[in-house]
Amino acid sequence: MSAAVPGGLGREVVLTLSGPDRRGIVHAVTGAMVGLDLNILDSQQFGDDSTGEFHLRMHLQGQGPIDTERLEVARAQLAAELGADVEIHDPHEPHRLLIMVSRQGHVLNDLLFRVRTGQLNVVVPAVVSNHEDFRAEVEWHGIPFHHVPVTAATKPQAEARLREIIAAARVETVALARYMQVLSERMCADFPGRVINIHHSLLPSFKGARPYSQAHDRGVKVIGATAHYVTADLDEGPIIEQDFRRVDHRMSPAQLAATGAELEAMAFGRALRWHVERRVVLRGRRTIVFD
Repeated sequence: MSAAVPGGLGREVVLTLSGPDRRGIVHAVTGAMVGLDLNILDSQQFGDDSTGEFHLRMHLQGQGPIDTERLEVARAQLAAELGADVEIHDPHEPHRLLIMVSRQGHVLNDLLFRVRTGQLNVVVPAVVSNHEDFRAEVEWHGIPFHHVPVTAATKPQAEARLREIIAAARVETVALARYMQVLSERMCADFPGRVINIHHSLLPSFKGARPYSQAHDRGVKVIGATAHYVTADLDEGPIIEQDFRRVDHRMSPAQLAATGAELEAMAFGRALRWHVERRVVLRGRRTIVFD
């Protein structure tokens, strides 16, 4: 994610800031933006007492096309003055999202619908799968489909191919839409904060296979789903969003699975939207999410 101002800005920008907390940060940022004749549409902030950091997301609008050179000067001055990471983003520039899937298509279907109807401001340059099941559906949407089979023996070659696709398609974020393969430690390390997974339970409970049967056997009263950033620690990455629903003894494993599928799609859709809109601040094992 570049800190520099992108070219060709229109009338709106999103400014994000993360750095050491101190007095006067909001005053400094607001003053700089007013000096550029920008109006604040929305501003959210969080001072983290546990780390001594301050985080800010500000959505701004100009009366006409924004002067990118003046904005970049202001951004650089704020970063130097506050000792903070200050970034500028175009909220209307579509995010380039690669989707990966295996043999369960409910999350893929939901994402493709959100993209097609404009609910997610993304472009999907490719879908990658280790199976052929969803080729026809993906290509019906006009999206290139890449079959990249994976076995324990061919995992390095498969990830090399995945890297080629990511580079060629200029992918910004990878969405694991029920992609049932574990990425290598090196892959996770090379794309920090750029790979998001949907897990079929409220982490850390009921890991592994057949989570809804496990939940049924234990007589749980709540099931859910967890969207999180992928790290080398399996299913331990920073959590972006969770959704849940109360259940009871009358529901079969199949009914639990159907309910869980709905929760997975909803939680993943929200997590990706917040990520694309620069509402998520990733700090170590935690996230700060501006609504």
